[in-house]
Amino acid sequence: MMKTRLFIFLFFLLSGMLLAQQEWVDLFNGKDLKGWEELNGKAKYYVEDGVLVGETVVGSPNSFLCTKKHFGDFILEYEVLLEPAVNSGVQIRSESSKDYMNGRVHGYQVEIDPSLRRWTGGIYDEARRGWLYNLERNPRGKEAFHMGQWNKFHVEAVGDEIRTWVNGVMCANLVDTVTASGFIGLQVHSIGNNKALAGKKIRWRNIRILTTGLDTARWDPDPRVPVISYLDNRLCPQEVAEGWKLLWDGKTTKGWRGARLDHFPEKGWQIHDGVLTVLAGNGREAENGGDIVTTRKYRNFILEVDFRITPGANSGIKYFVNPYLNKGPGSAIGCEFQILDDQRHPDAKKGTNGNRTLASLYDLIPARAATKQLQGYAKRPVGGWYRARIVVRGCHVEHWINNIKVVEYDRCGQMWRALVARSKYHVWPHFGESPDGYILLQDHGNEVSFKNIKILELNNCDEL
Repeated sequence: MMKTRLFIFLFFLLSGMLLAQQEWVDLFNGKDLKGWEELNGKAKYYVEDGVLVGETVVGSPNSFLCTKKHFGDFILEYEVLLEPAVNSGVQIRSESSKDYMNGRVHGYQVEIDPSLRRWTGGIYDEARRGWLYNLERNPRGKEAFHMGQWNKFHVEAVGDEIRTWVNGVMCANLVDTVTASGFIGLQVHSIGNNKALAGKKIRWRNIRILTTGLDTARWDPDPRVPVISYLDNRLCPQEVAEGWKLLWDGKTTKGWRGARLDHFPEKGWQIHDGVLTVLAGNGREAENGGDIVTTRKYRNFILEVDFRITPGANSGIKYFVNPYLNKGPGSAIGCEFQILDDQRHPDAKKGTNGNRTLASLYDLIPARAATKQLQGYAKRPVGGWYRARIVVRGCHVEHWINNIKVVEYDRCGQMWRALVARSKYHVWPHFGESPDGYILLQDHGNEVSFKNIKILELNNCDEL
């Protein structure tokens, strides 16, 4: 009996200590805007029936009602009721300073999105890099938000991890290190001069934050929600657990060689400050440093590469490459994720139906997102960098750019061979049908930079 009583006493003691460590703080008192200040725009913010209301006005830029206090690691919860056609969001770890765009609010934003793209719960980098985590790779998250009713958000910003849930459904799983702390801000998005949208309201309630005892208060992540990491040439813990490997270490030439060499090219390529750059030459294929390839072949995989192009540049990421198939001058042969400045390089207007534009399967299939809205986001660089994602599962291949799918094809059978027959690759029998091959970064005579090159090899895929 004594042992039982002691156990019960210790249980409640420990439970009480745990609860004491987890003290939620209300950021909104339900009465007034104490502890908050408005920045940038001229939207109306006020309290109505115990609810914090933001109201659109004509002719104002984006408006933000921000906490005067800054927060580093935290769990934030709030509820939102959005009127139709009004975009909004909640800033976290955000900043405003005179030396950045004259005080423009910038930083991570948890999106509230009534549009057809349905990216509510995604992470947008306001006035800085743009979309960091859209929901195109997490379609389940698109169904979480409901117009016309209160929606509950749960946001975790702990270390370099930012995770979001909407109505209990996990939406974003981001890893990023750009900003470690900042204020919380409630956005009323600009409506320009659209008088039809004037007076639209966004309502918030039950806004609270937890800054202690976070380890035991965090929610378990949904394993179906992909992690998207912006760590430079490093893998985050979840990527390591999933089996991702760096194809380039960010420092040396290890794992790469010239496409037609047994060593890395002695000129034409540069490694500096964690970036691998093919230097400008004469604008022709493989005539400066030449293409580089991995030192081993790959079969089924997911490949991710961040790249940055200079004005007018042309390059490519190739896979299923046979370096010795092309006996003449020019680049090695393989399926190509096109890298191109579509606005300035003449190749964008060649080929058929745009099949030589950015992210296309070069000279075969044009890069086209599911909607015109998504197409616009697909080809916007994130902080100057694009992210290529190539998925190969046996015959099935996908191209993604900035986490938006733009190409999907099957490289087996008569339809594939008919497509090849109408392309520049018709001179190579069974082009694209090899079960494996090298991965290549192309020297096309223009300066293009690469980083964050990583691969996940896949098992149990359909083989050719």
